[in-house]
Amino acid sequence: MAETLGRLLTDLGERSDYDAASQCSRCGYCEQACPTYVATGREAQSPRGRNQILRLMLEGKLDDPAAAEEALSTCLLCGACVSACYAKVATPDLVLEGRRMLREEPHLLVKQVCRMMASNPRGFARLLKLGYWLKRRGFARLGRPFLRLVGLSVLAEMDEHVDTVPVRTFDEEHDRRHRPEGTNWRYFAACGPRYLYPHVAEATWTALNKLSGTGRFMRNSCCGLLANNYGDVEDARELAQKNIAAAEASGDAPIVADCSSCAAFLKTYPQLFLKPGQAGWRQRAERFSARVQDVVEVYGRAAADLPLGPDMGATAWHDSCRALNGEGLKHEPRRVVRSVAGGDYREMPGADQCCGGAGAFAFAHPELSDELLRKKIGGAAAAQARTVVASSTSCLIQLARGLRKYYPDAEVMHISEYVARALERSHGS
Repeated sequence: MAETLGRLLTDLGERSDYDAASQCSRCGYCEQACPTYVATGREAQSPRGRNQILRLMLEGKLDDPAAAEEALSTCLLCGACVSACYAKVATPDLVLEGRRMLREEPHLLVKQVCRMMASNPRGFARLLKLGYWLKRRGFARLGRPFLRLVGLSVLAEMDEHVDTVPVRTFDEEHDRRHRPEGTNWRYFAACGPRYLYPHVAEATWTALNKLSGTGRFMRNSCCGLLANNYGDVEDARELAQKNIAAAEASGDAPIVADCSSCAAFLKTYPQLFLKPGQAGWRQRAERFSARVQDVVEVYGRAAADLPLGPDMGATAWHDSCRALNGEGLKHEPRRVVRSVAGGDYREMPGADQCCGGAGAFAFAHPELSDELLRKKIGGAAAAQARTVVASSTSCLIQLARGLRKYYPDAEVMHISEYVARALERSHGS
């Protein structure tokens, strides 16, 4: 069995896995909020069904591990159930614990990637750039059969759905420009904007400098979300320790992240340090997490002062699950988009529902993911949107794919790009 956390931080305080699962009264209020239950109608794919499965696992009464694997693997970890639950049962965290209990070890390649991100981030960046070079020259597709052969069809599917890759990472672009740095904030570069969408990281840097004064690039490690969800808890903990230490060495300025999934995970760092002997790290993690801000929060505070942006047609906001359900950021992003779009703002039907991206979910469960994606794109079409704004990397990938396939009249844009364009237009005028 892979390492589990054993204890979780819940709304009722610190609890063992069993006590946290026992908070579920099976009332059913969560079911209509759960995208997978609504799509399938299956009790095992509802939040209360998954919590019951975890209780059976912890009690040693589970008869069918394969059925448990299906039920737990199909959870989006979107957190919509937590928002709907009166007891705020930590179902996504419990699902992850259940997955770890069913898994002997992470896949060797996934484990090695997570290990490299923790111990040799420069080597990881070089390896990633080599992969990008191969993809730009059309060679990456030759590796897809190998990935499928070794049980990593998810990575093969991901490669197929990412059309373009950057020439330089944000780190390289940042160093190449030799930009001045200040002390007002610290930029935590999430892996998506840092490596896959450096134009998003550039937009974040530009917008934050104009709105909050000069800041500094933290040169951080990966937040650890990948290791936490798909790899080894110990790797996630090591990455957290590196980021906490780096933040402590850089002063006490706010730490701003521009992927909502990563920002939400950074705020949960204390949960990685609940075991005996980790009290010191837990306190340090609590101080770190208190400094973390989603870039959506920063823009939300400045929304009233944001200028009208260039004409991008009717514009709608898509709620990234971790921003909405993990961080409670519902009104802040809407204030931002309304301010920049003016009369072109549209509230998209189903804006608060998961798009089906959810990290690797779209590639591990393509049919279920596509059903959720079609609903999401249908909402964009109903709003007659031409621009859909989001704040998480997996949402950008999933929505771009869905819009190309089902509604090519619209494009998806990260909120930093949206804000940066408005500020650039205002500065130019």
